[in-house]
Amino acid sequence: MYEHTDTLPPAEHRTVDVPGGRVHLVEQGTGPLVLLLHGFPQTWRSWRHQLPALAAAGFRAVAVDVRGYGRSSKPADIAAYRMTQHVSDNVAVVHALGERTATVVGHDWGATIAAHTALLKPDVCTAVGLLGVPYTPRNGVRPSDVFAMMGGDEEVYVSYFQQPGRAEAEIEPDVRGWLAGCYASLSADTMGPEAVPGCFFVPPGKKMSDRFVRGVRPAWLSEEELDELAAEFERTGLTGGLNRYRNADRDWEDLAAWDGAPITQPSLYIGGDRDASTTWLADAIEAFPTTLPGLTSSHLLKDCGHWIQQERPEEVNHILIEWLRPLV
Repeated sequence: MYEHTDTLPPAEHRTVDVPGGRVHLVEQGTGPLVLLLHGFPQTWRSWRHQLPALAAAGFRAVAVDVRGYGRSSKPADIAAYRMTQHVSDNVAVVHALGERTATVVGHDWGATIAAHTALLKPDVCTAVGLLGVPYTPRNGVRPSDVFAMMGGDEEVYVSYFQQPGRAEAEIEPDVRGWLAGCYASLSADTMGPEAVPGCFFVPPGKKMSDRFVRGVRPAWLSEEELDELAAEFERTGLTGGLNRYRNADRDWEDLAAWDGAPITQPSLYIGGDRDASTTWLADAIEAFPTTLPGLTSSHLLKDCGHWIQQERPEEVNHILIEWLRPLV
C-alpha cells in the first residue's frame, strides 16, 4: 500500500545526549517527527516494520532504545528510571534532533511513557499513540497496594519484579530461553486458550517462567530475530527494564499534581483482543471519552496478542499512517 520503501535511504543509528546520559536511536525518513518507544522486554527493533513504512509515507520515524536498554545509558540508581526521567529523555531527544515537537507513539511500557510525555509536556508532544496499554490516569490508590491485592495467594508479576536481583536471577542463566517463553506466552498464535496467561501470577516458591509456554515460536519471531534480542540482553542484562517496574510507587508520588488528569491532544489506541492489557484494563478503555477526549482513532485487532506492531505489522502501519496524515 505504501510504495517505494526499496528506494528509501537506510535507517541510521546514532546516540544523542540527554540529562544524565545518552539515548541510542534509529532514524529513517524525513518529514514530521514520529518518536517510537518500545516496551519490556524489547528494544528499538520492535519498530523495525514501522520505520520504513512511516518513512515511505513522508514521516521522520525515530525508534529509541529506552533508558536502560540496548546502547542507551543504564544508570545504577533505581530512581533514575522514574517516569519523569523518561519524559525528560524524550524531550531531550526531540530537541537533539533539531525539532520542537513530535508525535510520540509507544507500546507496552512505551505506551505509558508516551502518555505521560503528552500529559507532562503538551508543548512538545502534540499527539500520542498508544499500543496495548491504555492510558490510566493516576488515582488515589498506591500502586503497590493494588498489586498486593491482585494475586490472592499468588504474587502478581509486578510485585515479583520489585526486589532488585530477584527476577534477574531467574532470567540471566538462560536469557534466550526466558525471552522465547515470554514472547510465546503473550503471542496470539502460541499463548494457548487463556486471554490472561497464568505466567502473570507466580505461586509461592516458584518462578514466573514456570508457567511460560515452551517449545513453540510465534510466527512474527524468527530464529534470527530471537538471536539478536537474546544477544543484546545477554550483553546488557534486564535490570534497566525491570527498574521501570520498581518505580511504580515513586511515580505515583511524583505525579500527584496530575491526579485524574486527561490527555487532550489528538490520540490513537490500538489493542489486541487477546492481550491481557485489553482485558485487565477494559475499564480504562471504556473511560477514554473522559481520559482521552482527543481520541480520534481506536482499534481492537482480532486474534492479536501483546506484541501488536510485530504480530500485525501491515495493519498497524496502515492505521498509524492514516491517523498521522491529518495531523500534519
